[in-house]
Amino acid sequence: MNGDELVHLNSGPITPPPPRNGSHAIIDLDQVDAFGQLRATWDILLKHQWLILVTAFVLTLLVAVYSYKMKPIYRATARVDVEAEEPLLQSLNDLFRTEQADDSFLATQVSILQSDNLAWETIQQLGLATFPNSGQTSPADGQVLGIPPAKKNAAVAAFKSNLKVERPKDTRMALVSFESTDPRQAAAVVNALVKNYVERNFKTKYDATRQATGWMEQRLDELKLKVEKSEEAMVAYERQNNIANIGDKQTAEEARFEDMSKELSQAQTDRLSKESLYKMVASNDAQVGFIQSNSLLPSLEAKEIDLKEKFSEAVAHFGPTYPTALSLQDQIKDLQALIVRERKRVVDNLHNDYLASVEREKYLATAVAQQKAQVDRVNQLLIQHNLLKREFESNQQLYDNLLQHLKDANVSAGLRATNIRIIDEAAIPSFPVRPNRLHNIEFALAAGLILGIALAFAREALDNSIKNAQEIEKLTNIPTLSIVPLNHSSVLGRSGLFHSKRKNGVNGDEGYAVELAVLKKPGAAISEAFRTLRTSILLSTAERPPQVLLVTSAQPGEGKTATTLNLAVTLAQKGSRVLMIDSDLRRPGLAKALKLQNQNGLAEILTGACEFDETRLQKGMGLDSLFLLPAGPYPPNPAELLCSMKMENLIKQLRGRFDHLVLDSPPVLPITDATILSSLVDGVIMVVECEATTRAALSRACRVIEHSGGRILGTVLNKVDVRRDGYYGYRYYHGYYSYKYKAYYKEEDRSS
Repeated sequence: MNGDELVHLNSGPITPPPPRNGSHAIIDLDQVDAFGQLRATWDILLKHQWLILVTAFVLTLLVAVYSYKMKPIYRATARVDVEAEEPLLQSLNDLFRTEQADDSFLATQVSILQSDNLAWETIQQLGLATFPNSGQTSPADGQVLGIPPAKKNAAVAAFKSNLKVERPKDTRMALVSFESTDPRQAAAVVNALVKNYVERNFKTKYDATRQATGWMEQRLDELKLKVEKSEEAMVAYERQNNIANIGDKQTAEEARFEDMSKELSQAQTDRLSKESLYKMVASNDAQVGFIQSNSLLPSLEAKEIDLKEKFSEAVAHFGPTYPTALSLQDQIKDLQALIVRERKRVVDNLHNDYLASVEREKYLATAVAQQKAQVDRVNQLLIQHNLLKREFESNQQLYDNLLQHLKDANVSAGLRATNIRIIDEAAIPSFPVRPNRLHNIEFALAAGLILGIALAFAREALDNSIKNAQEIEKLTNIPTLSIVPLNHSSVLGRSGLFHSKRKNGVNGDEGYAVELAVLKKPGAAISEAFRTLRTSILLSTAERPPQVLLVTSAQPGEGKTATTLNLAVTLAQKGSRVLMIDSDLRRPGLAKALKLQNQNGLAEILTGACEFDETRLQKGMGLDSLFLLPAGPYPPNPAELLCSMKMENLIKQLRGRFDHLVLDSPPVLPITDATILSSLVDGVIMVVECEATTRAALSRACRVIEHSGGRILGTVLNKVDVRRDGYYGYRYYHGYYSYKYKAYYKEEDRSS
């Protein structure tokens, strides 16, 4: 492969070589590039840098102008200590008693300081409200007379908008501040407001004390009558029911009932025990000896066992008829009869005990029931008595407490005490609190940058255009054959405040058109990108390189003509006979770009005005192996001409005369010409303009080509700003390859 066919590593993916050993490794760039997201964010910021900077500048400028035009605002502050409420004062020592104030009480006091009445009182006192047509001002107290409610509310609202009352955390203090353009007025307002608040607080407490005293005096008379009536009712009830000593009577009846209940429980337990013993011996009298250990049965049974042993020995030695054996046998019979009588006696005793316990249980149960009835009767009497007693005691207690409170209120009304103390009066401020020009400008700059960045990301999120080759491949599953960089002179249009339509046209700095980039500037990165496109196309098919190529795009203005010209030049530089066919019969551009005549072209051949052999192919750009078949005059029916048999036969005829045919066609989506031509060529090259072609347009165009039978070899990502779109290799390309091309062309000029 020649040097001019080297594929630039960062110029775009091409068809990879066959995998070795039957394996194919696919590398995900998102996994390899750990900082891809960070780099993408930086690219977005760099792309919209002018939007961010202009937003920050405008916002900072507006805030700076506002800050310097704003009048200075002064703030005066007074400190007030708010202690807990002390409703009762019984002595002078209580004036110095302090209690912890809760948060709700402190919040209430802060609300009082911000109340409308207190604000209006201060406004009247200082004469802050001026109403030319609404009355006169009293010279004695400065109060404004005849103020309409609407104007009064407006004055109070304006006053409260400059008033601020706050409570520092974990303190009982309130900070009262007022802002004004006049520092003396700010201090005077705060001091007057605080003094009015203290006076109002004292007056409110004094009035409340006098009102409570009057209510308690009236209430005392009512309670006195209730106490007398409840005492009379209790005494009458005691006389009626002969209740003399309630405490002893109640204790005796309940104690007797408790003792009898215990005896009944013991009797029931004893009855159950004797019942179980009786039933046990009644079913098996042989167990009597084990139950009654103090009876004669154990000794009789032991003696019986001893006689039986002796009888057994006598029978064994002398026989059963021996006198001794007969005597022992008679003794055993007598002893067994005695044991039977003893067992019967014991069973009868257990049965009698059981019957006695049953009778005792019945008797105790009857006595307990009678005692319970007696206790219930007494309790019924005591319930009503206790109600009467509690009513009397509660009325007596209420009367005593209210009498004591009345005495305390009389003492409290005579003492002047308040829980509000002024710690620091407001001083005249020396420096304004607003505007803080430096702080405002710094904040506006930071907010402007944040807003600009937010707008940049919002604009990027709303932009659905294609931005890189990986996005094309993920969307269409079609490889990107080459990435064509954007001329530096038009980069500003992409990263500026407004997104202008970019044109890969004449570069004003270097004096060449993009359509002639490969010839005019062979050492530039854009020329190498088209050589990469040529190599990618030649290697795109395994059997043989595609001979007939169609260059198209989804929408107009994406660089089809420039791509067609530069691709044809690179193929001709390789030594192949190349024919460029301008198949865009509606808006032909190849002849115009080469500054050649647009006659004897494709339209005349398809309409039958002439044959191909009668046309004179035009050579372009000084290459003997590069030819151009222009579009010719505009025909009335371009689509019908392109889908005719003449067009198909013309392509077949030209295949035998040229190594490569490169067709420049109209865009796919607006018209159907490219769709018709896609079925006549070996491969279609889809040109995609970076940040201009939308995802939907590209996807739709690829589907249209594929459904019509066309074969898309790949895409060309055009007009890519390599300085910020992540293709960093381009910035080093010019320094490496341009030296080789400059030396080559200098040697060529020297030889000519």
